Amino acid sequence: MPASAEGALSPEDAGLLALQRARAFAEPLLWQRALDTGEDVLAHADGVCAVLRSIGAAPAMQAAAYLVYASDYLQKPEEVLEKAFGASYAGLVSHTRQLVQIQRAARQARVEEPARALQTERVRKMLLAFSRDLRVVLLRLASRLQTLRWYAASKLPCPQDLALESQHVFAPLANRLGIWQIKWELEDLAFRFLQPAEYKRIATLLHEKRSEREQGVERFRAELAQELAEVGIHASVQGRPKHIYSIYKKMQGKRLGFERVLDLRALRVVVDDVPQCYAALARVHERYRPLEGEFDDYIAKPKANGYQSLHTVVLDDEDRPVEVQIRTRAMHEHAEYGVAAHWAYKEAGARGYAGVSAAGEFEERVAEARKAVLRQLLAWERDFVQAGEPGAFDRIYVFTPQATVVELPAGATPVDFAYAVHTDLGHRCRGARVDGALVPLNTPLRSGQTVEVSATKEGGPSLDWLNPELCYLASPRARSKVRAWFNALAQRDTIARGREAVEKLLQREGRTALKLEDLASRLGFRSADALFEVVGKDEYSLRNIEQLLRPAEPAPPLEELVTKRATAPEGGPRGGVLVVGVESLLTNLARCCRPAPPDAIAGFVTRGKGVAVHRADCVNFRHAAQQAPERVIAVAWGKPRGDKAALYPVGVTVEAADRPGLLRDISELFAKEKMKVTDMQMQSVRDVHGGSTRMNITVEVNDAARLAQVLQQVQRIGGVRRAARR
Repeated sequence: MPASAEGALSPEDAGLLALQRARAFAEPLLWQRALDTGEDVLAHADGVCAVLRSIGAAPAMQAAAYLVYASDYLQKPEEVLEKAFGASYAGLVSHTRQLVQIQRAARQARVEEPARALQTERVRKMLLAFSRDLRVVLLRLASRLQTLRWYAASKLPCPQDLALESQHVFAPLANRLGIWQIKWELEDLAFRFLQPAEYKRIATLLHEKRSEREQGVERFRAELAQELAEVGIHASVQGRPKHIYSIYKKMQGKRLGFERVLDLRALRVVVDDVPQCYAALARVHERYRPLEGEFDDYIAKPKANGYQSLHTVVLDDEDRPVEVQIRTRAMHEHAEYGVAAHWAYKEAGARGYAGVSAAGEFEERVAEARKAVLRQLLAWERDFVQAGEPGAFDRIYVFTPQATVVELPAGATPVDFAYAVHTDLGHRCRGARVDGALVPLNTPLRSGQTVEVSATKEGGPSLDWLNPELCYLASPRARSKVRAWFNALAQRDTIARGREAVEKLLQREGRTALKLEDLASRLGFRSADALFEVVGKDEYSLRNIEQLLRPAEPAPPLEELVTKRATAPEGGPRGGVLVVGVESLLTNLARCCRPAPPDAIAGFVTRGKGVAVHRADCVNFRHAAQQAPERVIAVAWGKPRGDKAALYPVGVTVEAADRPGLLRDISELFAKEKMKVTDMQMQSVRDVHGGSTRMNITVEVNDAARLAQVLQQVQRIGGVRRAARR
């Protein structure tokens, strides 16, 4: 019967029909096939179906178990299953197969022990990334439980990686979703395979006391049922088995001997409503002596996964401890089956597995159930995702060729992958294969893909990778590494420029034998490269090096300088600079910082050239002042002489992207603002922005404040990234 015809049936009948059809479809495909564990595939699918049925999954959900395994033996599984069973089943099978492949590859990866915890964490995140569709999660939980059951029944050794993954990934997820049946059994079986000696010891202790314990529990159960009936409380009272791993954890966590574990004898009381829960608790405490500190009210304060119940420990008539759990039927269903107890598996979107839609109150319950499940998954995510890290739903998980899991942001590309593996591999990345096929480097990756990068022996990243429109990088970490590479390249160019300038100066001075590190140290720099960098940036004057290298001339007394009258140099600025407290003194405007009114200025008494006037924040001035603070002198701007304002040469640096007409636009702006350009030098620069130009311009101004306004206009010219005074 085609999937569309099932819409005429009730949801339950349609689900049963889908289950029958799915098994009939899968049986010939799975006949005498084996999983990589050695288990018969059809038997495994039957076991998964049985696990799903035990936790309350609808028949339509159980049908998916057969289709997942059958799809491995189809040429085009998604297409075939969509035609035969509908898009919902096809999507489920596709996601489940992908997750199975990812987890299998992750387990088989050759990961060193220190990285094993990280690999396990990434597997956990991968499972969470696929868990938007709860069906995928439940299929994987049921499949893993069936696999562990098969290893236990066949007496074959279970691989340690598989047992560890079951203990650290699958059992915690079942716990978070409140599926206690699966959680307890996964824990017990994983414990059995990981610590067989300890498991056997506790199992033997339980078995040795089993008959005595069971007789005592049955007497207590019958007695408690009668006590509750006598006070009008309708209750179902049952014995509850204690799981071996939970006994082991309690013994380890509280450092108890086996005989001191209080809940080896345990009963569960199921009543109709919450008031009867508390009425039953009151009767239990009236009849039996409660142990102090052994009461928990999970009804008033449920556990994180929604679990609700009253827990108490009392002493029976022979002073033996007995744990009693009291809950309603709804609480009991949730405790046993978790989300499976209230998730409508026959519902998968607007049209269900069988093509049946629900409405009214039922639909509202389904919606609330979905919200509850999503809240649990998000809470589980918060447990394992580091603070400040993007959520797992915003991440993808891909593999190296060696099957190591690599976590990346959604939308990541092979270039992001390369940088995540190693920075040097990212720099040298030139090509990529995804699942064996060549792809462009800006191809978005998807979870589960295997990525292989080809790289050159030498080289660096491309500037195109930083262009957001080309979509080469989605990871901020990778982008920062590319920028750092180009910044380091620009720094190397700057240092080389500075080194060349310093070495030429040493040649002119005949001091080539001088060690550059010693020179830098004498000038106050931590290294020669630090000196070369500031020289290469034109932030440090070579005159400081000249003064250090040349024999010091005896400095004239300051009194002699005061007696020298200064006249403004021909062609120099009118008004000049006055030394505070002195009528007139020879002054020179420093070429390194080119001060102009109304800059804050300071003077430095030079040898034979009067007072050099610097901007107060000039690096060279601060350096000279540290060397000879007694030569610092206060100066101030003089008043203009005549009607015409004095003009001062000021250095400007403009950094911009190379483009036609750039020089023309900048020159026209200075001309419009009536500022004369007296000198201009241009230099091509390679940086993170690509081809760039650096201009060193000298303009004549009478007011530095007005120049700052003009430079703001320069920065608005197309392509200009920075315009500032030198």
